[in-house]
Formats: sequence, structure tokens, C-alpha cells
Amino acid sequence: MLGDRPLVVTREAGVATLWLNRPDKRNAVDYHMWLELGSLAEDLASDPEVRVLVVRGAGDHFCAGGDIGGLGALPFEDYRRANEAADRALAAFPKPSIAFIRGACVGGGAEIAIACDLRLADMTARVGITPARLGIVYPGFAVARAVQLIGESATKHLLFTAEIIDAERALRIGLVDELLPPETAEARLAELVGLMAGRRSLLTQMASKDMVDSVLAHGVVTPAIEARWDAELARSPDAAEGISAFLERREPTFAWVPEPARGR
Repeated sequence: MLGDRPLVVTREAGVATLWLNRPDKRNAVDYHMWLELGSLAEDLASDPEVRVLVVRGAGDHFCAGGDIGGLGALPFEDYRRANEAADRALAAFPKPSIAFIRGACVGGGAEIAIACDLRLADMTARVGITPARLGIVYPGFAVARAVQLIGESATKHLLFTAEIIDAERALRIGLVDELLPPETAEARLAELVGLMAGRRSLLTQMASKDMVDSVLAHGVVTPAIEARWDAELARSPDAAEGISAFLERREPTFAWVPEPARGR
């Protein structure tokens, strides 16, 4: 049981699951949840026991968006800052992150999903970016991230129309990486996180994420980032273990971990 806190973290075998836990509101995110979401993402990023982060919603929905009901009670800029901090903390999470999507994934929910590295969805998923329904402007950082993921035209379509698209179209435009039957989605999620957290090199995963982010930001892997990971490779036992395991036809046991308090 998740209890009644709007955000809950559970852990199992190196996998942290961050639950959006307002099922009666279809997990809509309010100001205080945005604040806590950013803080939790930063805390989990620095936890050496966490190998993979999963973000998902309690109940039948991922997230129906930002809870705008209380917006009139605080300055809009305060809400925007909390939203941006959460978005950036999720995107900067240095290890693999997965959004597990079922049901509504709209507005702020789509923003959360896009800030993760991968998105798994079942056939019930419905996705939309809907500020045009409210006459507001989607945050620039979130627009940029959407364009990087699904391209100019698909982002414009979602923003211009505020249409809610089905799971198959989300897969076609690249917003979803895997689309699964509802009855097998949980098993596939467990299989994927088990593979990533237990049988693959964390060095490779973190270096790859850092390099991909560099290409998105600068068009290339910068010399500084390449040098950083060359140095980590030199001190890591993972390459020797991976080659030995391959030659011996066994599963490798990778041991590299980032140095304490190491940032990206």
C-alpha cells in the first residue's frame, strides 16, 4: 500500500520507483508536488544504491497534468519555478530513468514522461500537450525537450491542437519507446529494469547518457566529457570483467560505481 502521501518512493533490487500518488485526481501534480518531485529526484540521483529510476502513477493513470485548481493562490512565477526545477532534476538524473505510462499522460504528465530517458506504455495510454485549451504558454524548456524527442512537426501538432493522441500514434511519432498489451506491461517493465539494474554496466549507462545529453546540447560529445569517461574507464574493472565473461560464456558481474558526490 502506498498510503496517502502524494509522492511515494519504493525500492527493490537497485530500482527506485517514484509514484505519483493521487489516483482520485488522476495523479495531477500541484505546486507542492512539483517542489517535492525535484527534491526527490535529486536525492535519488545521489543515492549509490539506486541503479534505475521508474516514474509511474498510482491506479489507472500516469498523470492528468498540472493541478491548476490552486494556481490562483500563489504567484504564477512560483509555480513555474517549481515546475522547471522538477523537470530539470528528472532530466539530469544521471542513471537510466523510465516513465511507465498507462491511462492519461497529459500536459505536465507528458512533461514528466519526456524528461525521463525511456517511455514504456500500455495500450490504454493517452497523451496530450494541452496549453492551447487554457490560453497559456507551455514552458520553453519543456518545448525544447519535446522537439528534441519527437521533432518539430509532431511537437507543433500537439501544441497547436491540444489533441489527445492514442498510444499507437504516440509510438509512431517516437514519444513512446515500447507499446505493450496491458496484461504484459508490468512483466516487461520488470524484465527491463532487472536487465538494466542487475546485468548491465552502470559505467556504460552513465557515460552513454552523459554523451547523448552532450550531443543534444552542443551537437557533439565535448572533449571534456569524453576525457571524463576515458578516465573512468581506465579505473573501472568492468571492461576486463565483461571481456572475460564473454570468453567464458557466463554473465558478467560489473562492479564500477561512481565516486561519491560525483556530478555530471
